[in-house]
Amino acid sequence: MRALHLTALLLFLLAPNAFAERLYQVELLVFRQAGEPIITPRPSPDDWAGNALPIGASERSTSLNAEAARLTPENGYQLLLHKAWSQSVGNAPSSVAVSSGEAHFGHHPVEGLIKLTEDRFTALEMELWINHFSNDGLLEASEYLQLTQRLKDNVLTYLDRGSLGALIRLSPL
Repeated sequence: MRALHLTALLLFLLAPNAFAERLYQVELLVFRQAGEPIITPRPSPDDWAGNALPIGASERSTSLNAEAARLTPENGYQLLLHKAWSQSVGNAPSSVAVSSGEAHFGHHPVEGLIKLTEDRFTALEMELWINHFSNDGLLEASEYLQLTQRLKDNVLTYLDRGSLGALIRLSPL
């Protein structure tokens, strides 16, 4: 009987950790809006991705295509990145590296880190660099977008800082 109580207690204590991670589809649109680009004094670091894994094999088809179609120059926007991927989110931060465009000496026109953590809500930490290259492909300057935000499941969230903006949606899988 005592062994049964001990087993039940262990299951009760360990069960929350076993189910702590949830799988989400993350969809992100990054765009430039009207206004002068804000160039950061320090360009994107060479180790911009750090230990984060690229979305690579977890990339999924996008569903915010109607929203992306409205981000046109005629409407005052330039779409810079539109990606969707699956990502496990739990109590420990989960980071992925996103990029768009052809790489030049280890840098992409758009590159950044998306870090998600889930406790009572899902917390987003996002760092993005919009890079500007010289004619010979060297990194000259970067625009920088750093945001933190609480996110709700299945809600399209608008984020912006100056001339850069983003739309992000988390959908449980």
